[in-house]
Amino acid sequence: MAHPAPRSSTSVSPASSIDDVRSEISYDSEEEEQRLAQQEWDESVQQLQLLLTVVVFPFFGKWLGRKWSHILFERYQTLGIGKRFWGL
Repeated sequence: MAHPAPRSSTSVSPASSIDDVRSEISYDSEEEEQRLAQQEWDESVQQLQLLLTVVVFPFFGKWLGRKWSHILFERYQTLGIGKRFWGL
């Protein structure tokens, strides 16, 4: 003969416990999505910084350096290295 299980006075209805679990899961998944999005953003920024420091800045530095050296050499050829070269 089976005895019925004793009921506690603080029983929780199954529907409310399922809702609580769903809200916890959705909260956790939103946090996880936000964390992953932030992580991807940080990686993208790091890749962009790497691109700038390895490719873009050296390219423009080389280009500006050559341009400036040609301008200075032309100025030296026309004015010499006297006071006029320095704009004095």
